[in-house]
Amino acid sequence: MIVLGVILLVLGFIFDVPILWTIGIVLAVVGVVLALLGSAGRRLGGRAHWF
Repeated sequence: MIVLGVILLVLGFIFDVPILWTIGIVLAVVGVVLALLGSAGRRLGGRAHWF
């Protein structure tokens, strides 16, 4: 999710498409939050791991 968010951020910046920029930011932030919570050992949505 983080990688997809960064790719969309770059594409939105290059092609000057604001919706790609916004979706990229949201995906990157959600991916970072899930990665941090997962690495802390917290269960997310009833699952111990997301992969």
